[in-house]
Amino acid sequence: MNKTDLIDAMAEHAGITKAASKKALECALTEVQGALKKGDRVSLVGFGSWSVSKRAARDGRNPQTGKTIQIKAKNVVKFKAGSDLAGAVN
Repeated sequence: MNKTDLIDAMAEHAGITKAASKKALECALTEVQGALKKGDRVSLVGFGSWSVSKRAARDGRNPQTGKTIQIKAKNVVKFKAGSDLAGAVN
């Protein structure tokens, strides 16, 4: 399922227009992104939680040359599925 498929499914399920569904999805994604950018955790009970974790700098290896390279530290987004979601796929 891609974003367009999700918008169509949301519109049909909620009985709203595709335009309203698209706006609702984009607003939700923008709010999740904004919260994560501030360092907050986003939790939807039963569905899952998004959080930001710091990944330390580390040494890596260029696969073409075998030369050691330095990989910079960065923040990464993590998602942990909630019990309802995990149960639905198992």
